Formats: sequence, structure tokens, C-alpha cells
Amino acid sequence: MKKYLMYMHSGSFNHGCEAIVRASCKILQRDIDDMILFSDAVDEDLQNGLESFCRIKGHRANEIKPLSAVRMASSLATRLFGSYYFQYQDLIKSSGPESIAFSIGGDNYCYAGYPTVLASVNKMLKNRGAKTVLWGCSIEPEVIAQDVTDDLNRYDLITPRESITYNALLEKGVHKNTVLIPDPAFVLDTVERPLPKGFIPYNTVGINISPLIMKLEQNNHITYQNYANLMKYIIDQSDMQIALIPHVTWEDNDDLIPLRALYEQFKETGRVLIISGKYNCSELKGFISRCRIFVGARTHATIAAYSTGVPTLVVGYSVKARGIARDIFGTDEDMVIPVQSLTGEQDLVNAFKTIRENEAWIKNYLNSFMPAYVDRVMSAGEEVRKLSEK
Repeated sequence: MKKYLMYMHSGSFNHGCEAIVRASCKILQRDIDDMILFSDAVDEDLQNGLESFCRIKGHRANEIKPLSAVRMASSLATRLFGSYYFQYQDLIKSSGPESIAFSIGGDNYCYAGYPTVLASVNKMLKNRGAKTVLWGCSIEPEVIAQDVTDDLNRYDLITPRESITYNALLEKGVHKNTVLIPDPAFVLDTVERPLPKGFIPYNTVGINISPLIMKLEQNNHITYQNYANLMKYIIDQSDMQIALIPHVTWEDNDDLIPLRALYEQFKETGRVLIISGKYNCSELKGFISRCRIFVGARTHATIAAYSTGVPTLVVGYSVKARGIARDIFGTDEDMVIPVQSLTGEQDLVNAFKTIRENEAWIKNYLNSFMPAYVDRVMSAGEEVRKLSEK
């Protein structure tokens, strides 16, 4: 019986990370004792109930004290040998020929430069005899240089979540272990909690904005101004309510900061509410599923919308947004507006108008398309079972 290890998990206050863990446990259909999550933020995971799905352990790196002998040895090993053993020793020691290790941070290979930590951990796990899986990933094509390709080819299985990444991997020769499978979170369960006052089911626009996309904008404050103008348009030109829905609430990357600013700007209209309670990812999906239209920046917030048939406009910043939209609709045109392309203050309003004009078609299309798409997600479990038998 194989033991499954999940790592590169940053914590459940990023509800996309939480969604990947919950959905992966559902796909892999293992007993809790067979699933171990190595986490950077155990307290966050416990607050969001992940102990009901898997065992949770913290990384040793979180426990290494500054200026200690272990810290100095760790720093020396990293500098001299590129080894991150001390930081990940609990994961490494837990691995062996009887284990399959899943790197579940889907964006970790997205960024320029050699992925030193990922490559080191992958190599150490392989040296222990473990099988390794790069799970539900997206990778910018220009990032896949030869040294990255060498690391990627060490994985026993790679499951890119969209076709832009998949095709880029094939072009770079990473094909013997690569299977195109949608993001695990498409199979996340939906939990419906009571709606807050002012949330009219199926006549509310859900809105999500993140500090991350605001950092990537080309013109100062253009993203916030576009969202504010969109909210003004919805209030002036429709009878729909607006629900501001956070999906990441880390202290240094908190959706609630720009969402609260938007709420304060429009609260006197009586048409705007903010979802600010302590909800897990399945509960947030429950709110999103009862929206009429969703406008979102966080990938897994938009996945929650897509998977429940909600017409969605994605304010994207990377390959994953474009790739997921293309795989669902055949194109990302009119479905994704890159934050880097925002130059005018009405750009988001104009993109929203297109979604609204095609709302009925999009909803019907999603409702007919999603069942087979979700079945493909569940097929990831079969790919992993094949590894278990080798």
C-alpha cells in the first residue's frame, strides 16, 4: 500500500491551496492515514478543517531557530551543495519506495529563474526511491529552459492543468510522463451556508480582486479604478446586487484590503455586501455558486464559478487563466482580460458588458460542458494508481 505525501503547500488562508488539498484527497480516494500534508502553516489548515481529509505535518524549516547550529548547517548546505534537506527533512525522511510525493503548489514553476528549492526536493525524494508527481501545474512557456527540463523529466508524472502548459512541455521534450488533466479544484465539493443580508441568489454579481494583480498593473491604480467603475456601472445600469468575495487572506496578500476599500466607497448605495466571515473554500464556493455573474482575479475563485455554471470574467495575469479559459471555451478572448492590458478606466466595464450580453449562452454552455470536464479531473486518480502498480 502506497503512502501519499503532499508538499509545497503554503497554507489554507489561500483558499485555492486549501481547495487543491481537499479536491486531491477526493480524487485519490485514500484513507486519512495514507495521506500526509506537509504544510508551511499548520494552524491555517486546522482552522479550515483539513485534518478531516489528511494528516498534517509542519515543515522542519518552520522550527529552525535563527542563529542556531541547525540554521547555520542548513545555510551552509544550501550554499555549498544547493541542498534544502534541513528545511524539508521531515518530508524526505517520510519518503521511500512505498511513497508517492505530490508537489501541489501549482504555480511554483511559473516564475523566471531556476526552481532551486523544487529541484532540490524532487532530487532528494527520487534518491529515497519515492515516485514524484508535479500535480495540477501551470508553467509559463518561456520559463522552460534546458535545466528546468532536466528537473521536470525526473518526475514520474506531471499533470498540467491547461493546454498552454501541456503543449509547451511537449515541445521541450517533457512528454513521457505528462498527462493533460484539469485543475483538481474543479471537483471541490460545494457547501451552501446561509446567505448574508442583501445577497439575492442568482441576481448578485460576485467580485474578487487581489493585491497580486494590482502589483502587476501597468498604470498606477488602474486596476482599482476599473473595479470601482464596474461596480458603479452595475449599480447604475442593473438591479443586481454586488457581493465582494475574498479568496486569499494572508497578512501580506489579503484580498480583503482592496475589497474593503471598494465596500466603503459604495456601501451607502445599499447594493453592496462583503463576505468577511471565516469560511473555508467549499463554503466560499457555495456563495460563488449562487452568483448570477462572477468577476474574479484569483484562479480558484474563478474555478469555483466555472464549475458551478456561473458566467465568469477572469481578470488574469498569467498562463493559467488564459489556458483554463481556452480549454473550456476554445478561446480566452472575451473571457479573460489580462491585468497588464488595463489601460483605460472603462476596460473592465466593457469586458463585463460582453459577458452580460452572452450570459445565457455562457451559462448553458458551462452546464453542458462541465460534467465531462469534471470526469477528466477524476481520471487523475487512475494515472496515480498506475504509478502505484509500478
